[in-house]
Amino acid sequence: MRAASSLILFLRVAGAILFALIGWYIADLIQVNTLPAPLNNTVLFHLLMALAPAVAAFLVLPSLLRAPVAAFIEQISHASAAQIIADFIGFALGLLIAALLAFPLALLPDPFRQVLPLLCAVILTYVGVLVMNVRYREFFAILNIRVPGAKADEPAHPEEPSPAREPILLDSSVIIDGRIADINATGFLRGELVVPRFVLNEVQHIADSADGLRRARGRRGLEVLKRLQKESPAAVKIVDIDLPGTRDVDERLTTLAKQWACPIMTNDYNLNKVASLQGLTVLNVNELANAVKAVLLPGELLSVHIIQEGKEVGQGVGYLDDGTMVVVEDGCDYLNQDMTVVVTKVLQTAAGRMIFAKP
Repeated sequence: MRAASSLILFLRVAGAILFALIGWYIADLIQVNTLPAPLNNTVLFHLLMALAPAVAAFLVLPSLLRAPVAAFIEQISHASAAQIIADFIGFALGLLIAALLAFPLALLPDPFRQVLPLLCAVILTYVGVLVMNVRYREFFAILNIRVPGAKADEPAHPEEPSPAREPILLDSSVIIDGRIADINATGFLRGELVVPRFVLNEVQHIADSADGLRRARGRRGLEVLKRLQKESPAAVKIVDIDLPGTRDVDERLTTLAKQWACPIMTNDYNLNKVASLQGLTVLNVNELANAVKAVLLPGELLSVHIIQEGKEVGQGVGYLDDGTMVVVEDGCDYLNQDMTVVVTKVLQTAAGRMIFAKP
């Protein structure tokens, strides 16, 4: 807010000076002798012609500049140092090319020689800034310059990123769930695990909750983070970053994932759907758990421990090691016993997978 106010003040003063000069120049074109007194006084007339537009510009410009200046400050706050440097380079290159084209364009007949050099400068500087803003990483890679904030071994072509270097944003739900630590210990996650500060603050807020269950879940999340930092084969980093203009944690995560072009790991259903609708990659631990469950076909044999009665008469219910429910026909007689059953049907539901079997 302070930066926006300072920039608006600067533009107000600059605009007032510019309009004062324009008014003074217009006063030079008017025959003062033909005006009624006291306007026929040259000094007084020039002062009025300069001050009137200057005061009007100083008063009107804030209302006109507030929205574009706020958008500009928002864009700059989200841009990296490399992007800002690249934008200045693109602007300078656009001006250089426009200057080279100004001489042949000045040889054209009126009014083209007055209009085309200025129009060419505006278009080329805009194109230069736009191109450099999009392709600045390739530009720095060609010059063998490491982009600030990037790893030294980062691939030269960002359109072909190395999967081992891709950051993964962790949501509070997947941290509290705890399975991320076991998954990461297997070595399947090769990217850098990134926990934004606002996600850590959310987990800490849950750990400080007055509700006993929520407090226990939050403390488990903090323990999982501590375990990840100590035992993780991949790098785990907590970044101090804030995104002004965003409301809740989910919106901040999706905004950050867009800026970094990286996936989000979460168990939150709503965040999963919102991020998917925005074209972001979502790594869902629940979907992973369902995907790695053993595939069983009708006719296969398996051993199951019957722990309770089923809903139907005579049914027994047991569970596999991965949590899959097994409903055994006539299994009630084998309560609290291990038995070998043959699979009769496999049913996939939204809540998971159910296996029906018989002795």
